[in-house]
Amino acid sequence: MTEQAAVKKTMKVIQVSSAGGPLELVERDIPEPTQGHVLIRVQACGICHSDALTVDGEWPGLQYPRVPGHEIAGVIERVGPDVEGWHSGNRVGVGWHGGHCGRCENCRHGDFVLCADLRVPGISYDGGYAEYMVAPVEALVRVPDDLADVDAAPLLCAGLTTFNSLRNGGARPGDVVAVFGVGGLGHLAVQFARKMGFVTVAIDRGPRTEPLAKQLGAHHYIDASKQDVAQVLLGLGGARVILATVPSGKAMSATIGGLGINGKMILVGWSQEPVEVPIPQFVMRRNSILGWPSGTAAQSQETLAFSLLSGVKPMIEEFPLSRAAEAYERVMGGRVTFRAVLRPGT
Repeated sequence: MTEQAAVKKTMKVIQVSSAGGPLELVERDIPEPTQGHVLIRVQACGICHSDALTVDGEWPGLQYPRVPGHEIAGVIERVGPDVEGWHSGNRVGVGWHGGHCGRCENCRHGDFVLCADLRVPGISYDGGYAEYMVAPVEALVRVPDDLADVDAAPLLCAGLTTFNSLRNGGARPGDVVAVFGVGGLGHLAVQFARKMGFVTVAIDRGPRTEPLAKQLGAHHYIDASKQDVAQVLLGLGGARVILATVPSGKAMSATIGGLGINGKMILVGWSQEPVEVPIPQFVMRRNSILGWPSGTAAQSQETLAFSLLSGVKPMIEEFPLSRAAEAYERVMGGRVTFRAVLRPGT
């Protein structure tokens, strides 16, 4: 037990006591790690739009009070019984994939992130809006020594989702890849696409985003408020992949015409609106639509390694834990550029 843990018995956390309730700063006892779990001293925790599932009570069976947060970077403080390969002092992260059952059919086929009993930090158990948290070992990600905690945290969700979807989208270096929406997900996707060797096209609304998109690595920028996105993409040869990060099915539908032969639209933006598919185009161009749900702890580790190797970094705003409610409201209102990260130790 470290000297800090020997003295410190309680911790500050941000909790939600009921669906739709406020984010409250409270004091709790520091938990003990149980069998197969570790206690993590949280150094940074990103705020994700998906945290609304906890705050608004939109996840079935959610139990309160609950501490949100699934973009966590920290240090192992203590290990529980029967933990092997992990030790106090190890730098670790925890993302959306916070544990799996290992018994369901999806797990038996290695699709752990699609586990029938998937555990998500901040939903299934208390997450990273706290000074300490407990997580199962199968959720742990090794964080490279040269990667800052505040950069690692958003990469464990926004980074993982975009990196994983792009590298599994079927595009090869030199192919046209379009990123629709230069926001919390999209600003990372543009960087990944450029570093992977794709002809990178950024799509957003308005001319003000163009300089940033080019700075992030985009070869081309399409202003969806003034240009016909599909026609511009076809003029570039057609997109092999359109990564749709915007939360609008209608907006996604408007870009589908820009897919080239064997082109694929990958959906990572969350929308309740349906995406309309032009069937003749999909038949004659062999087009398809694919959704992508984050990734496993091992894939998170690969995301961090590639980001460090290639220089991909999230654009973040930092907040102390005491300002979590303000930071959350700014994220939900689209007033953060581009990711908000809590620093529990500040």
